[in-house]
Amino acid sequence: MARYESVLDAIGATPLIRLTRAAEGLRPRVYVKAEWQNPGGSVKDRAALSMIRRAEADGSLRPGGTVVEVTSGNTGIGLALAAAHLGYRMVVFTGSQTSREKRDQLAAYGAEVRLVDAFVPRDHPDSMRSQGLRFAAETPGAWFVDQYDNPANPATHYATTGPEIWADTAGAVTHFVATVGTGGTISGTGRYLREVSGGRVRVIGADPVTSVYSGGDGSQKYIEGAGHFLHPEAAADVWPLALDSGVIDRYVAVEDQDAIDAVRRLARTEGILAGGSSGVALAAAFRVAEHLTEDDTVVALLPDSGRAYLSTYFNDGWLAANGFRGPAPAQGPTAADHATAAPLVERHEDPAEAVRRLEAEGFGDDDVVLAAYRRSGRLLAPHHSDLIGWTTLGRLRGAVTVTGTVRPFGPRLGIGLPLSDRAVTAWSRAEGEIAPVLDRGRVTGTVLWRALHPIAAQPGGEPSEKPPLA
Repeated sequence: MARYESVLDAIGATPLIRLTRAAEGLRPRVYVKAEWQNPGGSVKDRAALSMIRRAEADGSLRPGGTVVEVTSGNTGIGLALAAAHLGYRMVVFTGSQTSREKRDQLAAYGAEVRLVDAFVPRDHPDSMRSQGLRFAAETPGAWFVDQYDNPANPATHYATTGPEIWADTAGAVTHFVATVGTGGTISGTGRYLREVSGGRVRVIGADPVTSVYSGGDGSQKYIEGAGHFLHPEAAADVWPLALDSGVIDRYVAVEDQDAIDAVRRLARTEGILAGGSSGVALAAAFRVAEHLTEDDTVVALLPDSGRAYLSTYFNDGWLAANGFRGPAPAQGPTAADHATAAPLVERHEDPAEAVRRLEAEGFGDDDVVLAAYRRSGRLLAPHHSDLIGWTTLGRLRGAVTVTGTVRPFGPRLGIGLPLSDRAVTAWSRAEGEIAPVLDRGRVTGTVLWRALHPIAAQPGGEPSEKPPLA
């Protein structure tokens, strides 16, 4: 039994676990790197401690100082753990989309959690990053961690994660699979494995399908941590300095549903409860392993535990609310039974041109139209964050701008959500006449308030009903 003089000494040296039932039918050996066994529960403990130690060494962080970071949770948790032990104040800027469990864990370590939900580009003064930088600049003794551009992030994985994998496989690893968020984990670990193997180890970037890293359109995804989101009105696409893209041999793009399915199956077949980004890595690893032989060894790094996502990826209600497939279909009528497809018009599109286009496609004045930010090369139906509201062709007719015709949405409804669900029954007409309907997290149609509340509905002025979605 190992003995440590502090919790910080327990960071790293996580085991490799071979998958058997989950990898059934695959010829190579498939192992997962169990990063949830770090004391803070994720791979980010490594980078957090490394970045703090470097800041202490160069004088950026002094005794009694304040550690400030912008994070989706795990890096903040690692920093909060270290800050608590070392006596620093910890302030974390994050969004409400970060799981409730992560925010509660941050608070448990004594961190001050500040929620920022302004949907603005990275360089906007209201963005999460801008607010974090401003707070650090205005707070005496504060140090802004900046995990995306901090060289200590990839350095710790070159010094620890890579050597651990090489030693624990006795040099047999042939493929290393990891998600790409800040880029620190895959860059540091991948660089070490490529160097020590003389280039034999292949480094695979597992990436959400919409992530810019693997050629996606940059729209939001439902898997926390992995990938690179790009605001539709961003002036430039800024990639993290912690990412060395030259280390990555190729990317495997994974849809949210496939990542969720992977971790739910992992829990039921291997007894391993892993988080959403682990599902991205796992789905990619299995896809890679399908084309390999018995001589190959695949190592997939699983960043964190599923305990931080019991309210999301492992919650059947959350899955239904966001249009993801769960373990069993809903009984009785669902939102899909009353949903209709809706065309899309972009925020900056000329209304007259939009009207001509929609008329040519056969839409009438009362038909609902989704109004969205412009996003080039859109791969999937829009994420709800890309929508600014709804309008109709009739409202666009003669309008000066699309934005001036837009009305707010009601609550988002998953396509398989039962009509008895509280989100449906509690939907007030005052919230909005129209609700977006989600299929696997993307808005594929709309439903009318009066369609779900026919008794309370009053006639007159509502958008027309169309045949339901196929």
